Amino acid sequence: MPDTPPTSPETGHEVIQSYLKTLDNSPGVYRMLDAQSRVLYVGKARALKKRVSNYAKPAGHSPRIARMIRETASMMFLTTRTETEALLLEQNLIKQLKPRYNVLLRDDKSFPNILVSRTHPFPQIKKHRGAKSETGEYFGPFASAGAVNRTLNQLQRVFLLRNCTDATFESRSRPCLLYQIKRCSAPCTGYITAEDYSASVADAVRFLKGDSTDLQAQLASQMAKASEAMEFERAAALRDRIRALTNVQSTQGINPRGVREADVIALHMEGGQACVQVFFIRANQNWGNRDFYPRIGPDIEEPEVLEAFLGQFYDQKEPPRQLILSHQIENADLMIDALSQKLGRKVEIVVPQRGEKAELIDGALRNARESLARRMAEGQAQTKLLDGLAEAFGLDAAPKRVEVYDNSHIQGAHAVGAMIVAGPDGFLKSQYRKFNIRGEDLTPGDDFGMMKEVLTRRFQRLLKEDPDRESEAWPDLLLIDGGAGQVSAVKEIMGDLGIDDVPFIGVAKGIDRDLGKEEFHRPGALPFALKRNDPVLYFVQRLRDEAHRFAIGAHRAKRAKAVSATPLDDIAGVGATRKRALLSHFGSAKAVSRADLADLKAVDGVNEALAQKIYDHFHERG
Repeated sequence: MPDTPPTSPETGHEVIQSYLKTLDNSPGVYRMLDAQSRVLYVGKARALKKRVSNYAKPAGHSPRIARMIRETASMMFLTTRTETEALLLEQNLIKQLKPRYNVLLRDDKSFPNILVSRTHPFPQIKKHRGAKSETGEYFGPFASAGAVNRTLNQLQRVFLLRNCTDATFESRSRPCLLYQIKRCSAPCTGYITAEDYSASVADAVRFLKGDSTDLQAQLASQMAKASEAMEFERAAALRDRIRALTNVQSTQGINPRGVREADVIALHMEGGQACVQVFFIRANQNWGNRDFYPRIGPDIEEPEVLEAFLGQFYDQKEPPRQLILSHQIENADLMIDALSQKLGRKVEIVVPQRGEKAELIDGALRNARESLARRMAEGQAQTKLLDGLAEAFGLDAAPKRVEVYDNSHIQGAHAVGAMIVAGPDGFLKSQYRKFNIRGEDLTPGDDFGMMKEVLTRRFQRLLKEDPDRESEAWPDLLLIDGGAGQVSAVKEIMGDLGIDDVPFIGVAKGIDRDLGKEEFHRPGALPFALKRNDPVLYFVQRLRDEAHRFAIGAHRAKRAKAVSATPLDDIAGVGATRKRALLSHFGSAKAVSRADLADLKAVDGVNEALAQKIYDHFHERG
């Protein structure tokens, strides 16, 4: 609840002034709210009273801050023990509440790692994303799945490590194609000893830790010894490994010699937009880069943007030992303290002026400038297309949020509904949603019924979370895959929900279901088509194809999960590891269901209580 001020002016600096008598100079976090109790801004303070008193002044503010003060109707306060705690709480609340006047990091996905698994005598090397719960060595983060895949491909070429699952490994009776193309040493069929495979794994780990030069010298020495001993086959294998390692080093790009572990972070701002470029340097190797486009205000400065970015970016991520920045930030000592606490060791922040680190920043800044220029050009083109969409479909204004719906199933099985979102910034993939069709009374293949379930669930949730329709989550236009029948069904669904101000269009394939002959259907109007070469038509086709791609992907994932499902999945306490152990021991789920209690107890990792639970699951007692 907002703190109650001693007096009750409506909005502005006077309402802020009224809180000063109740505040002291403790560190903490404050929130500024408008007349509808929506959070306008979240800030931290070393001394709350001093900080808030700045807002109580009637003049001397930037246009953005002055506008925010005019809209402020109430405030909320939370005191903390230290300013570092206030910084951490501030960034947490910004990510949670998304206030209008804060810098906001909009894309905050996790980054993939490489995992060398240690749960098997012949370790698997694979891509890993999420919590580091599996036993093994983790290397990362990598900027993207593509960067991980390239590195894994290189490791396969050089060290011939397996990437198959343990279940596939156990089921092999002869080498797979990867062995034939010299990407794996085939440990599954005994073509390499455990000792030699472990040596390859150790070499791969050394490579990932940045010891590639020493590793190459060691391999050259081993090749010479093998040649002297007339072990020509082994010498040839080592020669091929050295060549592959040399090729990897030549294709990795610029790898800094004097920077072992750092994130290189550069900010470029232009035309009210910002791009932050992050390069990941680990083990003296460049493990890729990613660009981010935080939401900023019109009169905000680089130090504030960069500090807000760091706080939100590392909120759920482990920081490296060093951050190399393009600009100074406002509270560097505070940020160092907060990140050091998170990492459990000292984190250094540097803004280099010369040398190799300055060259890294120059490269990152160049990337940030180019990325922002491309984005602004794409944004202008996207804005024109949205304007064209509004004109073609008779909308009052260009839509800022277009939602496109599609279904995917095979004769009704594993049915999935999908929603994709597009706006002025292009496809908003973080807003995509999939819906597992749950309706038990649906006839298999009933597309109308599926659409009804998806739209009902989507808009019932919107009505519950934002009944006043004040957030950006409400769409300005719906595109539905289908013709007059689908449009009529959607009209009925929206009418039942009491929503009559969200326009929707049915996109149906025209004569001969030919691309380019699409017909568009609106409630109470005749269907119409656009000219074949109309950019708006191509835009709609792109939107529909993206929805179709996303729906098919969700359907395939659901179907694959169903194919691998077994009755063991329904038993509490039987996770992936125990499921694998049971299937490996008995050969199939059917055999597990027929096993007696003594045999179940003999399985690795299955204690007496779990064995009894499994037995009871398949042998219900009367």
